[in-house]
Amino acid sequence: MPKKAATQELDQVHSLIARYPEGIGVDALLTQMSNNTSRRTLQRRLNNLVQDQRIVCIGKGPATRYVLAAVTAPYIAPEIATNHLIQSPRAAYLAHIPGITLSVEGIDIRAHISQPREKRTPVGYNMAFLESYYPNYTFYLPETLRTQLHSMGRSPTQQTQAGTFARDILSRLLIDLSWASSKLEGNTYSWLDTERLIAHGQAADDKDALETQMILNHKAAIEYLVHNSEQVGINPDTVIALHAMLADGLMTDPLTVGRLRNCPVGIGGSVYQPLTVPQSIEELFGIVLQMADEIEDPFEQSFFLMVHLPYLQPFEDVNKRVSRLAANIPLIRHNLCPLTFLDVPQQLYVDALLGVYELNRIELLRDVYFAAYHRSSQQYAATRREMAQPDTFRMRYRQALAEIIRNIIQENLPVNENTIRQHLPISVAETDRPRFMTLVQEEFKSLHAGNAIRFGVRPLVFEGWQGRTG
Repeated sequence: MPKKAATQELDQVHSLIARYPEGIGVDALLTQMSNNTSRRTLQRRLNNLVQDQRIVCIGKGPATRYVLAAVTAPYIAPEIATNHLIQSPRAAYLAHIPGITLSVEGIDIRAHISQPREKRTPVGYNMAFLESYYPNYTFYLPETLRTQLHSMGRSPTQQTQAGTFARDILSRLLIDLSWASSKLEGNTYSWLDTERLIAHGQAADDKDALETQMILNHKAAIEYLVHNSEQVGINPDTVIALHAMLADGLMTDPLTVGRLRNCPVGIGGSVYQPLTVPQSIEELFGIVLQMADEIEDPFEQSFFLMVHLPYLQPFEDVNKRVSRLAANIPLIRHNLCPLTFLDVPQQLYVDALLGVYELNRIELLRDVYFAAYHRSSQQYAATRREMAQPDTFRMRYRQALAEIIRNIIQENLPVNENTIRQHLPISVAETDRPRFMTLVQEEFKSLHAGNAIRFGVRPLVFEGWQGRTG
């Protein structure tokens, strides 16, 4: 067999296996091969791929499956994340992203994108990519992943007014999202530089004025989303407003700020050519946002915007920034943890978008989205702990609380609603009494000999009362 033909046939088998992240068996592979491929020939090619460490064999006998030699995503197909997975040097290189685990599909996309530009096939806007998506029937994010995202993003303010959580953490959100999103555009401001600029208005002396403008534009756009969270929506007006704020002072032609483009654009380092007809751009812009608005799950909605806004390239520039902030609209409105893109490597993010542009494949961008959201949720869980505020009601009735607890213990009384009602201090307002009684009961639940001294009760006295009433 000529070497070139052998290579092509091995690549064909490899490509088929890449479609099945959970693995595929010989019989299933045979049904997708050409008619003249025998089982023995296929088995020989599989053995060659295993020897080349391009694929891995899992299981024995009829249960044998083949998967690509790579690590798997943390949120799907955990059953294939076994000790049998062997990384080839190339797969290991493509998967080596500190703090981020790539899926099999994500590594495959990155392998394609890492090829020289001249080896990648030029492509244009593919209408079928959008048409194949049906809101609430098609899902880019698997159900298991959406469940994890909801668990990570849930906040104590979830049932309150839209935007409450984002407003609570706004000072930190402005810095984190402005810095991380700008960094993905090559901005060299450090996090501390960004904090000084946003919190104190101090621009970094050694930075370009355009970099400073980019940070301030992010601040304005984030404040717009958070302060108007009940009014903004996934619609053309909101997204155009985001572009107007993010592009302010950064466009060569000021008339293009806050306007859909009417000229061709190119994507640096890509073989993708976006649409050029202004009427088509405007029409698809409306369709994309209408479809996004119909999506019920906020994370699916968020990710859909991250995929299709950059793919359409509705503006002359600043499209990726618009998509990153637009992706936060459903999260802010549902009081979920915002997505800040902290610690997302710039090149990985670019590769993920190139996978969408050139291959219409979303798996690598999905890997990035999941990792970025996991990092964001960790950050704001810590921020919430730092922001814990003292209970002002408890502070107001601190002396009354100490008085009633001390009296109940010293008089050896049981803790129940009747006892508390009979010993309510007169200083407690009538309207506050139900809440005060609940507070007393909660305090007794956490009371022990070591902390009873806060209410003027010595350890021996507490233990005596506990022994008689417990």
